[in-house]
Amino acid sequence: MRCALPPSDSLTQDTVTTLYRDHHGWLSIWLRKKLGNSFDAADLAHDTFVRLMSGRRKDGVGAEPRALLTHIAKGLVVDHWRRRAVEDAYLAAVAHLPAPEVPSPEMRALILETLHVIDATLRTLPAKTREIFLLSQFDGMAYADIAQTQRVSLATVKRHMQKALTACLIAYQVHAA
Repeated sequence: MRCALPPSDSLTQDTVTTLYRDHHGWLSIWLRKKLGNSFDAADLAHDTFVRLMSGRRKDGVGAEPRALLTHIAKGLVVDHWRRRAVEDAYLAAVAHLPAPEVPSPEMRALILETLHVIDATLRTLPAKTREIFLLSQFDGMAYADIAQTQRVSLATVKRHMQKALTACLIAYQVHAA
């Protein structure tokens, strides 16, 4: 079903209602095929419309609303799988801990939330900065060793680390606020 909507400076409640009525079912089915379950599909379908409403599109929805909804949903699917990969890696790391050292459910939620913020922050950094940060923080390499393996100067490693750590600190402060 196609819903031809006139371009506007902002999405009206009627426009969103029409989009939702005409396309929510289709979008949910499409997401279920991508995600493999109806629960995550329902969440992401909802998030797609929330993102649509919170967007700042000056040209309205356009003649192809499904293309716009698909574009938004694809980004949310990528984010979903990225978050799932971070959570799986964390759970794999925690699985090796002795029972008394396993974080409580509350601490686990805080840790995962922090890891998601760090992941999102690292994705905004240049590839070289991200790589140097990961070598230092997750592989435990010393700056001199990173400089040698990356074939850059020690000052370059320090500059990349400063950039990455500053970005993480800013993201943490924004998230904590």
